[in-house]
Amino acid sequence: MKVLIVSPNFCPLNTPDMQRARLALPHLREQGWEPTVLAVDPAYAGTGVLDPLLEQTYPSDIRVIRVRGIPPRATAWLGFGTLWLRCGPALRAAGDALLREQRFDVVFFTTTIFDTFTFGPRWRRKFGVPYVLDYQDPWVNRYYERTGAPPPGGRLKFAITQWSARRREPRVVRKAAAIVAVSEAYASNLVTNYKLDPAHVSLLPFGAEPRDFTIANANPPSSPLIDFEDGLHHHVYIGRCGDDMKPALVALFRAFRQFLATYPPQAERIRFHFIGTDYAPPPHGKDRVLPIAEEEKVGAHVHEYRLRVPYFEALYYLRRAAAIVAVGSDDPSYSASKVFPCILARRPLLFLFHEKSLVLKVAAQLDAGVRIAFNENSDPDAVASALHEQWFASGEFRVFRPYRTVVFESSFTAEALTGQLAKVFEQAAQHPTRTAQAKPEASPHIKD
Repeated sequence: MKVLIVSPNFCPLNTPDMQRARLALPHLREQGWEPTVLAVDPAYAGTGVLDPLLEQTYPSDIRVIRVRGIPPRATAWLGFGTLWLRCGPALRAAGDALLREQRFDVVFFTTTIFDTFTFGPRWRRKFGVPYVLDYQDPWVNRYYERTGAPPPGGRLKFAITQWSARRREPRVVRKAAAIVAVSEAYASNLVTNYKLDPAHVSLLPFGAEPRDFTIANANPPSSPLIDFEDGLHHHVYIGRCGDDMKPALVALFRAFRQFLATYPPQAERIRFHFIGTDYAPPPHGKDRVLPIAEEEKVGAHVHEYRLRVPYFEALYYLRRAAAIVAVGSDDPSYSASKVFPCILARRPLLFLFHEKSLVLKVAAQLDAGVRIAFNENSDPDAVASALHEQWFASGEFRVFRPYRTVVFESSFTAEALTGQLAKVFEQAAQHPTRTAQAKPEASPHIKD
């Protein structure tokens, strides 16, 4: 069985939306699936940090087709530079040529560049190949409308993309052979909005690859951002921080301020490091965490490195941290893909998430870390007080408590979750469109 994986951002780019594909590739063949990846040449992607070590994490003989388009610098002066506008036509042309060249049983779209989903109905019609969609975020996103929070890229740009999403999503979703989603909320919204059979949509987290830490341990950064030998107690957070995370950050810093007041000798040795908090490339972006820390009068203990770092450097910081903090969004549908590497790092671990977040459910299932919940009606002082007592005053920030490794290995590793993904592919391959596929034709246009 053959699967074409469409992941415009792909290794060696360190972007969150390529992780599903990367984690699945080492395990698909043992599930009976031969993968081919269709991606954009990293030089043309325009976003993400390069991490060549990522290419060591999947079999070197897997075919990866990389297309080009318009380079980012050619459109920057016009004020637009999205990968879709620059490289979407090249991706479509390469996919057309590839599907003429050989027979695939399924196409799998795993990306947050949602416009690529529109290739699915086209390839279903032209080549009879069923497709599977991966919802890592919502395509039609009502969070900013509901909360009034400023959307990424500004309100005008976001309004235009959402107008397009509302027009395109219904047809694309209804013609999909199957859908996977990282969040229960994303899955249920699709079922409700488009009257889908619930069996058509599968909840599937990203999972984690334990071998990644072996690579990270063998390749420490040459100039680390954190001096782990200075005798201080370093709390580390890796990943995006936006306005939606302000309630969690306020509670964290307010709890720490209380700890400073009640246990000053211990608290004075604590430092917080927030790494990769803003996705905007240099010279854009702004501090997201430090202003909140300063408002809460603990800024001297907080360091923010807003630029993204290579994936294995991030794992190095998690593994060397004295403690790890994982803070979540005020959006209950938010599901952090980084939660499993945090657990595998085997350090004292704090979860601070919305009470309906899938992260807290998984953490409870694994009995991992200290878990603090909040909701949209929570009193920040009450959340901070609970956090102070359960994390700081209790001394839990110094203690690693083993999680349920048997549960983790059977349900949340990359290998286990790829097995579930393969079952979705098998279901999709039986879709009626399979019988209508056109006879493949040789094509001279595909280049690896």
